Amino acid sequence: MIAFEKIVFYLFAAILVYAATRVITVRNPVHAALHLVLAFFTSAALWLLLEAEFLAITLVLVYVGAVMVLFLFVVMMLDINTSPIREGFIKYLPVGLSVAGLMLFEMYLVVHSKYFSAGQMPTPVPRAADYSNTRELGSVLYTDYVYPFEIASVILVVAIIAAIVLTMRKRKGTKTQDPAEQVKVRSSDRVRVIKMEAETKD
Repeated sequence: MIAFEKIVFYLFAAILVYAATRVITVRNPVHAALHLVLAFFTSAALWLLLEAEFLAITLVLVYVGAVMVLFLFVVMMLDINTSPIREGFIKYLPVGLSVAGLMLFEMYLVVHSKYFSAGQMPTPVPRAADYSNTRELGSVLYTDYVYPFEIASVILVVAIIAAIVLTMRKRKGTKTQDPAEQVKVRSSDRVRVIKMEAETKD
């Protein structure tokens, strides 16, 4: 059973690495978004292997079902011209390689750290069929991490309000409509009859 789980894990891990690589290497933006959907599905499958069913379903419903669908619609509607983007590929290649190398170095330090060894991260204990990790996650979130959770929620609310304020602020030269003034308008305000003397052409 353990050998089968390892085979499934390495299979999904290989698919995840392939999908993530294709996201940044494929030229078509729509294909990149579809490969990102595959990466999300594969990540959800890996979380299922770790018995994190709630996180796996959340990843599929939120990111695949909402965010990526929005990305696909935006990319297809904008019809992005990728020619100017490809022209600057060689120009920014050294910066990209340096950032990628730094990220790989940080990942190496984390993976080979003693805090992420097999002794610190043992294999999850198999749970009974009636076990709910959603209940356990909520219990930990609202007891041990209640203050960080509340702080994060306040930061999100502030970010939402700031986004609304920045979007709705009045800009110079922007034309806006006032529905209240439109409702109160009368026909006499829109149409004016002017009496003029008849003119004849000489």
